[in-house]
Order: sequence, then structure tokens, then C-alpha cells
Amino acid sequence: MEKISKWKELTLDSLNAMGNEIGKAIPNIVGAILVLVIGWLLTKFVLFAVKKLLKLIKIERLTSKINEVAFFGNRKLKLDITKIILNFIKWTMFIAFLIIASDIMNLKIISEEISNLLRYIPRLFTGLVIFVLGLLLANFLKNTVKSFFESFELSGSNIISQLLFLMVLVFATITALNQAGVNTDVITNNITLILGAFLLAFALALGLGAQAVAADLLRTFYVRKTYEIGQKIEYRGMKGEVEAIDNISMILKTSEGKIVIPIKNITESEIKIQN
Repeated sequence: MEKISKWKELTLDSLNAMGNEIGKAIPNIVGAILVLVIGWLLTKFVLFAVKKLLKLIKIERLTSKINEVAFFGNRKLKLDITKIILNFIKWTMFIAFLIIASDIMNLKIISEEISNLLRYIPRLFTGLVIFVLGLLLANFLKNTVKSFFESFELSGSNIISQLLFLMVLVFATITALNQAGVNTDVITNNITLILGAFLLAFALALGLGAQAVAADLLRTFYVRKTYEIGQKIEYRGMKGEVEAIDNISMILKTSEGKIVIPIKNITESEIKIQN
């Protein structure tokens, strides 16, 4: 009987202690749940306001501009900037309120780990912004170089513009990964070797072919600056009126018909300008 009484006493003491702990924990649990509910409602309101703001500033234009960028052939991105921004805000606020709830329940270890995750999210978002800006810059440079080559009717515009696009995009990607905290030493070293070999080969090819290209560009610039449409000139004994000047030739309208004269011949021949 004495043992039974002792067991009974120990059981009651354990239940009392458990009840006291539960009684102390209930307010914290209720407070944590209340914080999470308030955070959920506040997050819904903030997301609604931000969505309206993004629609007001027409963020879909940026989305369309990014998705128009072609990587290889017709392959394009399918990004939705609105969803990315809204998800970033949603998860940031959710993690913030989760930290508050963990602190209320005295879960310090969980709170510290979640805080570390929260500090990492801005770095990840900044890396994404750097990647998007690098993508837009690479696309702009690609289109600019391609238009420049096509305006002078030079070959290789697609290859050169695409290579420039990839180079800028690779550097932007590496920078974005570094910002996000990813170690890119191995990637950087390999790309440096590949890029060095490529630039060496490109420099040799450019050195062999640049003289002819530069000479053509200078001739075209000289002819367009010296002669005008409608101007009367004499070329190798033939008198006529300048009808058109393009990147590779001049069209001279004479009494006997039209003559197409290469730009090179114009610069290397004696031309008389008639008043």
C-alpha cells in the first residue's frame, strides 16, 4: 500500500508539472498562432497593393522585353517578373512572421536558422536583378552590333553579335551567382581559359581581315562625305549625275545610261566635279 501511495503521489506530481508547463505554453502558442494569422492577412493585403502598383507602372512591358530575348535560334525565356516579385515579398513576410512566432514560443534555435535564411533572400533577389540587367544589356549590344554590321553590309553579323551576347551574359551570370553566395572559382577559371583561347583566335582572324574591312569603311565614309546625290561629276571622260551612293558603289546617270562604279574605283580615280 505504501508503494501504491508513492506511485500515486509521483503520478499526480508529474501531471501537475505537465499541466503547469502546458498552462505556461498555451499563451505562447496562442500568441504565435495569432501572429501567423495577422501576418497571413497583412501579407495578402501587401501582395494585393503591390500587384496593383506593378500593374500601374506597367511592369509587363519589362516582362515582354525580357521574354523577347532569343538565346539560340528561337529559344526564349518565359519569365514573369510580377510573379517573381510577388513570391519574393510573400516568402520574405512569411519568414519574418515565422521568426516572430518562434521567438514568442522561445524556439531560439529555429528562430536563428530562419533568420539566416531571411538574410540570404535579399542576396538571392539582388543576384536575380543583376542577371536580368545583364541579359538586357547583352541583348542591346547584340542588336546594336548586328545593326551596325548590316548597315555596312558586312558578313558575319549573326555570329559576332551572338558571341558578344553570350560573353556578356556569361559574365552577368557569374556576377549574379557571386552575389547570391555561390562559389564560382572553378567556373571562372575554366571560362577564363576558354575565353583566352577564343580571343586569341579572334584577334588573329581580325588581324588578317580587318585591313580590308577598315579600308572599305573608310572609302565609303570618304565618298559619302565628298559627293552628294544630284551632283554632276566627270569620271574617266564620262560626264553624269550622281543618282545614288551605297556602301559598295556609286550609280552615275549619264546620257548613255546608268553606270555602277565601285567605291574603290571612285577613291582611286581622278574625279572632276562640275559646277
